Amino acid sequence: MSEITSEAELRELLGEPTPRAVAKERVALHDRDLEWIAASPFLVMATGDAAGNLDASPKGDPTGSFVHVIDRVTLAIPERPGNRRADGYRNILANPGIGLLFLIPGRNETLRVNGRARLVRDAPYFDELVVKGHRPILAVEVAVEQIFFHCAKAFLRSGLWRPATWEPDVLPSHANLVKETMETPESVAELEAYYAPESYERSLYREV
Repeated sequence: MSEITSEAELRELLGEPTPRAVAKERVALHDRDLEWIAASPFLVMATGDAAGNLDASPKGDPTGSFVHVIDRVTLAIPERPGNRRADGYRNILANPGIGLLFLIPGRNETLRVNGRARLVRDAPYFDELVVKGHRPILAVEVAVEQIFFHCAKAFLRSGLWRPATWEPDVLPSHANLVKETMETPESVAELEAYYAPESYERSLYREV
């Protein structure tokens, strides 16, 4: 094993980034960034705690009701009902650094936004984030520090959007995975009912 322990070693191996790769960074949202965010129904939110423990959490909503643009340097991501672990939220309380990856289904590029986050429990714009009667009880406000588009290579290599490559049944159902990987009193049949799409639909925007 030969470990890389310095940026000099890393650069010797990878080489320097192209001028275009360096120059693509922005510090405020361009009109095209705003259009991308408006068209994106899904993002991954990366956070870390004070000790460096990391979390990457998926977030999603219908376009038009998802990420709220406060201004050219500030975004807000609404809370939606979940499992209440609050891993990312707890991280933000300890360490405000945050990374966002915005996806548009079928599009191979992504929009990356990095910055500093805080949690807010109410703001006037919360009224614009109501979905199916659910007004969020908190939001993550992101002060933007770095923005750029990421190229398509990872999506092209993985074939992510090519249905011919999809194998959703390559593993057992989620209920079976839960039963096999954790201690739970429910039977597989009970877990199948709990994780069924129609059951999830009832709790997407309200606690049950």
